[in-house]
Amino acid sequence: MSTQQNAPTPAPSADPAKPARLALVAGVNALEGAALVAGGIYMLVMGLLGRPDSPRQAEMGGLTVIALGLIPLVAARGLLLRRSWSRGPALITQIIALPVVWTLLRSHDLLIPAGIVLAALALTALYQLVRPATIEALGIRRPGSATGPDA
Repeated sequence: MSTQQNAPTPAPSADPAKPARLALVAGVNALEGAALVAGGIYMLVMGLLGRPDSPRQAEMGGLTVIALGLIPLVAARGLLLRRSWSRGPALITQIIALPVVWTLLRSHDLLIPAGIVLAALALTALYQLVRPATIEALGIRRPGSATGPDA
């Protein structure tokens, strides 16, 4: 018997659409996270250099927004690395974006187009995160699936 017959066969290539879906959702989360971090830095700088009514409140608000911006950034990295835990923070980020969308759409002038863009991003990401193919790509087992040692 030759050694070629004993060599393991390579696994079939993964569906190329799965990484594309995850990359799309990761990109949306990274964009939202970067926007939050930039807004938090702006608030922090204006709290330090500007003339806010309450400098402490402006500084704490800026630090809070920066910390909140790190959540979707970490989720984006997890999605790109196909970590199953990253789906939760990504879903929460998109759900929290929906009230922000509502507020932006009810405002005036330039905030309405921003609300439309954010709505499109959040709804696209939500749709992709709940699709069975995405869940499977992240290696999340569905309830009732018999894949454990007790099955």
